[in-house]
Amino acid sequence: MSKLSVTAILALAVVLTGCSTTVTNLTPSRLPREATGLYPFEVAFESNQQSLVKETIRPSVVVGFESYPMQPAPFLKNRWETLVPVPAGESSVHYRYKFDFDYNAIPQRRSSSLLSSPYTLEIAD
Repeated sequence: MSKLSVTAILALAVVLTGCSTTVTNLTPSRLPREATGLYPFEVAFESNQQSLVKETIRPSVVVGFESYPMQPAPFLKNRWETLVPVPAGESSVHYRYKFDFDYNAIPQRRSSSLLSSPYTLEIAD
């Protein structure tokens, strides 16, 4: 087997067993209107990327041009939550989750981010 064939097989193996990252939106798609105007958002983040420095994950909810930092959910691994203000006249909110994080690279650690798919929260009167 030629050196090129072995390299191609190894590259294919890396692609097929590559990193997998999953963002799971745990926020319901519909919530009743809150008198406080604050709504709970929750997300789970799973990654098998070995170079990811897990303690550097900084998630936030992005609504328009505003970003709302999230805190780790108590007693739960890889889950974060926050309250997001929604104006009284709004009947829906379009949002995404953004994850900023560091990963180990050569010669030094680097920063990156991941943006989730868009989601919509409907506010029911």
